[in-house]
Amino acid sequence: MNKHLFNTITYKAVTMKRSYKRIIMLCADLIVLPFALWSGYALRLSELWPERHLLASWWLFLAVPIIGIFIFIRLGLYRAVVRFMGAQAIWAVVKGVLLLASFIWVAAFLFKIEPFPRSVPINFALAALVYVGGSRLLIRNYYHWLLKHYVNKEAVMIYGAGGAGIQLATALSDGKEYYPVAFLDDDSSLWGATIKGLPVAKPSDIGELLEKFEVKHILLALPNASINERRYILESLEKYPLHVQTIPSMPEILSGKAQVSQLRELAIEDLLGRDPVPAQESLLKKCIFKQIVMITGAGGSIGSEICRQVIRCQPKAIVVHEISEYSLYRIEQELLNLKAELNTDVLIYAILGSVCDKSHIGTIVKHFGIETIYHAAAYKHVPIVEKNIITGVKNNVLGTKVLAETAAELGVKRFILVSTDKAVRPTNVMGASKRFAELILQDLAKRPGKTMFSMVRFGNVLGSSGSVVPLFRKQIAEGGPITVTHKEITRYFMTIPEAACLVIQAGAMAEGGDVFVLDMGESIKIYDLAKRMIQLAGLELKTEKNPEADIAIEIAGLRPGEKLYEELLIGDNVIGTQHPKILRANEESLEHEVLLQLLDAIETAINKRDSNEVRSLLKQSVDGFKPVTDLVDHLNNKETPEKTVIPLR
Repeated sequence: MNKHLFNTITYKAVTMKRSYKRIIMLCADLIVLPFALWSGYALRLSELWPERHLLASWWLFLAVPIIGIFIFIRLGLYRAVVRFMGAQAIWAVVKGVLLLASFIWVAAFLFKIEPFPRSVPINFALAALVYVGGSRLLIRNYYHWLLKHYVNKEAVMIYGAGGAGIQLATALSDGKEYYPVAFLDDDSSLWGATIKGLPVAKPSDIGELLEKFEVKHILLALPNASINERRYILESLEKYPLHVQTIPSMPEILSGKAQVSQLRELAIEDLLGRDPVPAQESLLKKCIFKQIVMITGAGGSIGSEICRQVIRCQPKAIVVHEISEYSLYRIEQELLNLKAELNTDVLIYAILGSVCDKSHIGTIVKHFGIETIYHAAAYKHVPIVEKNIITGVKNNVLGTKVLAETAAELGVKRFILVSTDKAVRPTNVMGASKRFAELILQDLAKRPGKTMFSMVRFGNVLGSSGSVVPLFRKQIAEGGPITVTHKEITRYFMTIPEAACLVIQAGAMAEGGDVFVLDMGESIKIYDLAKRMIQLAGLELKTEKNPEADIAIEIAGLRPGEKLYEELLIGDNVIGTQHPKILRANEESLEHEVLLQLLDAIETAINKRDSNEVRSLLKQSVDGFKPVTDLVDHLNNKETPEKTVIPLR
């Protein structure tokens, strides 16, 4: 038969109305039930046509299908979708057949059918199970065979032969996109076994299976696996041209937010992250529980996550502060939804404004009676701040000064600055401005007062605005190339939830002027990260030796102010804390008079719109500030005067 014609007939059969399918199944049962009764006689008497016995019970051949259809309707057999037929439908067939066999035996006894072999009802039941139940299983298997061979479905392997893997295999078999061909599992006791009709192989056999089944996709069905376990598996798959996808995590499945069959692209966090250390509840709630908490930069990547975690710690009220109207609206709506979900009575106040506005900040802190401040508001994009020195330094330095001094004047209990690894021996204005903000807090911590000042440094967070991960994903989706600034550039990475959680816990351990450093693990080569993301998308890296491959990586060169390696410590003087992932650094600070003079000079330069002077003052005040490039030369090369690139805000 012509394949196109076959596909057309198959499609019409599969998409036929449910009512028509029920009528067909009902008519089929009207035929097979009398046939099953005949089979009961034929098997017992070893005759194809035992005429004398059949004539004695002729009316049973009319009654059995009518009563059988009535019983099957009552049991809901015709409501079952054959292609999804499972144990419940099979059990309905078994119960219906047993009831019919009982009816035959009772009828023969009451109406004294002679001759009537007593084993006929038993033979009938066995034959009816085969004809009624077996026909449905045959149709179900035939349907899946058609989908596999005559519908455009791609072969996939499932990594994980546990409960989630079995559910996934069932869901895929019933779908129209993929069909599973084998399981892979690390459990040696399962190797060689067959589950759901699929062989279970050891991971080392993947090369042979790829060639045998022409597989291009592999699906991870490991909802309970730790990040380290997932990373180990993914690294073992990197050398194969496979598109790796995964099912949701077990908490998402159990909460009903996702289903096993909802495949998603693999998060690069599975390669870069690590198993987070469980949070210490006492530290999480120390600065939050039943207190009034303010988060600046609340709409940003870190600020918004701090908001989410703060509301779960049952504060009295949350004041979310943001300069961006849209970002403020978005986080306010999210917190309101979270409040309803958690069924909490926490008050949420959304405040629009700048941290540089002293009157505005003072009014907020005094009016709400703020007790804890998480200061996450900052301009953090290195090249942008490098070209907008006035605005960047005003926000990062003077904004921190205004907020911190107001907190000290009005008796805020704790002030936690969200800092960055770029503040250590900075090579850019952004990093230098954040280090100067740290110096302001260190100075305030020396003065008598009620406020406990601290700052927390960490590296890049995965998925934040400006992060390379979403940028690389976008470039891969567009067909490349992926742009990397330097082949040797490295960065530390941490997930946003882990970073926010550690910031909150670090702030609770502050004793005054503390510089906390988060343990970021091992640094990652950005070039290697780009290669991994290409491989996990099932694509090949385009090179000189392989010019016909999918995605190329281009070296764009270091951006203004960018350095190859990030650091977390200025010196080597660091000690541990009660939390294994939080360290306390003892670092030098400026003398109070020197700091005041520098602040006055920076403020004067900002008011004069003299970015060169601001940059020069940062070089004087921030130890180790060595710009990678000279901004004036950079701008001269671009033939753009400094003042023309400064946004007027």
